[in-house]
Amino acid sequence: MRFPLFIAFRYLFSKKSHNAINIITAISMVCVAVVSMALVIILSAMNGLSGLVETLYNSFNPDIRIVPAQGKTFIIDSAQTVQLKKIPGLAYYTEVLEENALLEFDDKQLIASVRGVSPDFLEMTSFDTLIREGRYDVETRGDQTFCVAGRGLVGRLGIAVEDGFSLAPLHLLVPKRGADLNMSIENLDEETFVRKTTYVSGAYGINDDFDFKFVIVPIEFARELYGYGKESSMVEIGLDKGANTAAVAAEMQKILGSKFVVKDRLQQNALLYKTLKSEKLWTFIILLFILLIAIFNITGSLTMLILEKKKDIGILWSMGADRQLIRRIFFSEGVLISILGMVFGILLGLLVCCLQIEFGFYKFGEGFVVDAYPVTIEGSDILYILLSVAAIGLLASWYPVTIFTRKYLTVKFS
Repeated sequence: MRFPLFIAFRYLFSKKSHNAINIITAISMVCVAVVSMALVIILSAMNGLSGLVETLYNSFNPDIRIVPAQGKTFIIDSAQTVQLKKIPGLAYYTEVLEENALLEFDDKQLIASVRGVSPDFLEMTSFDTLIREGRYDVETRGDQTFCVAGRGLVGRLGIAVEDGFSLAPLHLLVPKRGADLNMSIENLDEETFVRKTTYVSGAYGINDDFDFKFVIVPIEFARELYGYGKESSMVEIGLDKGANTAAVAAEMQKILGSKFVVKDRLQQNALLYKTLKSEKLWTFIILLFILLIAIFNITGSLTMLILEKKKDIGILWSMGADRQLIRRIFFSEGVLISILGMVFGILLGLLVCCLQIEFGFYKFGEGFVVDAYPVTIEGSDILYILLSVAAIGLLASWYPVTIFTRKYLTVKFS
């Protein structure tokens, strides 16, 4: 294989009698490099964005969530609770009650979800890192209860968060359990609706799915608002670092039985994860189609090179070179064009990604959760790019060399 590769190197870098061959060869190499670079940059950018989305969703979604198989609320038996808390790897056990409520601030009203959480919700989620205005303060002190709301809700209601709380109260209204609701929203009397007051201590920012949806309050406040005793809508579990999520979830399901559904993060956001994976897959496929079109410039380059090197082929043939050796020379030429373009493109793509990670040249607009566009380089992506570009390059080199040399050598030198 050394001799064909040596000749291929000479052909690749030597000056051709027809300048068009040099130009087409250079274009072929540049096309492979550009598409390879684009694959590295785009896939790494999608990895970073997917990781950011997962991180944001995980601020609300725990490692494991327990929900009732039927109905909206439940009470887990105390004996089962003790068993659950003894499972190795369990770090946090947080009860959550979530229902809709009418929010009323001054003369503005809108519907949102009120989520009551246990005190260890903050430790489990580090939710205070998502506060964009004010501070995280979710507790009842004396006769005042404090909450945090999405900045979308805060903006629509016109709530001003100053010195860690809103000066005016936010009213939460929900229908009493079993009350007759055949009435207009203007007649919210105390016999039909429960009205409670809270003060907004901070506004969090994640994305529109959450920012326009949730108000977070203490769970005792939520239970009083909705008229529940010890009921919860869900139990959220935080695990120790390195804990086996699947094993813990399976053990919990075994303890709780069929009346409850235990979901890990993948199951909680199944549609989200499927969407992220399918977007990345289709992006990769589309870029490969572009590469397939670009890389077949090699076909034209090799065909023109074979025509130019007719005399060299004749000399090699007369010296005893067989058809297979001549094919390997021109096949090696095509492979070299593909590999050199691919390696240069991948290295350039990695350089761009590393510069973005280090310096964050490409930035988001103001008010976003991160300043610079996130980029994550994954070794598996680089491997897939190497294999895909190499495979397409081999195909683009093999076809013209095999077909053309078969016809040409048969006619000329048989």
